Amino acid sequence: MNLTERLKAYKFRIYPTEEQKIFFAKSFGCVRKVYNLMLDDRMKNYEETKTDSSKRMNFPTPAQYKKDFPFLKEVDSLALANAQLNLDKAYKNFFRDK
Repeated sequence: MNLTERLKAYKFRIYPTEEQKIFFAKSFGCVRKVYNLMLDDRMKNYEETKTDSSKRMNFPTPAQYKKDFPFLKEVDSLALANAQLNLDKAYKNFFRDK
């Protein structure tokens, strides 16, 4: 990028309807729930083994939590999958060689 180019940013204000507010609240809540459930599973496993076992052990996917928590079926599965990806990235960063 040369010095004469400028970056532009746009800021938008949205005014969601009541239905959209509920959708966002459900989505964020379910993503947080799945992330915390998967984190809890990994923390328990770490306490038992004291090593990074993410490469050796298959942890539950967000779809497997839907059996115990049916309300997870109401939100987009890609949002829940991104929670898993974010947790995987956080674990890799935590255990990376410094």
